Amino acid sequence: MRMRDTFIKPMHPEGIRFVAIFAAVTIGLFFLSDILGWIGVGLTVWCYYFFRDPERVPPAQNGLIVSAADGVVSLIEKAVPPKELGMPEAPLTRISVFMSVFNCHVNRTPIKGEITAIAYRPGKFFNASLDKASADNERNSLRIRMENGQDLAVVQIAGLVARRIVCFVKPGEAMRTGERFGLIRFGSRLDVYIPDGVDPLVRVGQTMIAGETVLARLSVPKET
Repeated sequence: MRMRDTFIKPMHPEGIRFVAIFAAVTIGLFFLSDILGWIGVGLTVWCYYFFRDPERVPPAQNGLIVSAADGVVSLIEKAVPPKELGMPEAPLTRISVFMSVFNCHVNRTPIKGEITAIAYRPGKFFNASLDKASADNERNSLRIRMENGQDLAVVQIAGLVARRIVCFVKPGEAMRTGERFGLIRFGSRLDVYIPDGVDPLVRVGQTMIAGETVLARLSVPKET
């Protein structure tokens, strides 16, 4: 890997107009004050990195559920998936990953499967690290039918700063593990509801890399 690639990451197209706005404001700030101008430069660079979209390498082994977001595991608990997805009203293990404004915000599919339902619900904008954010905040939910026939739910949740959830996919699409499916602007959270009987392999406080960090394993390979 070249040193340039370590510091300069591709930017998602969703960020182009925001970086352009930050850059235009920065030019205006330089006419007022050099100090304000350089503050604007710093904020423009931050905006660029917020929308960074690096390549990720998902694990090759089948049956692994990976993180859908960069960030830190904030909650692991039993909860019923959003009712708008039409899943059984039985508690599943919910793994919540909180994304700060410094994390990459491109969201990725946790496991290979078909998207069978997508449901958007408007709501409030509590701090995404709070438990009540899953129930009360603006959210966009996806139901994924895995190859083994089980369902998994992924929920994009807007946070205190976020005001826009973006979803790139539609029901009926077949997705690969780690494939991009959406993003949330400026601080948010991702909930993944794993199937009953599947234990999480992560802990609260652990740092996640979307598309790469393994959250859980559907089945343990037999020893040979």
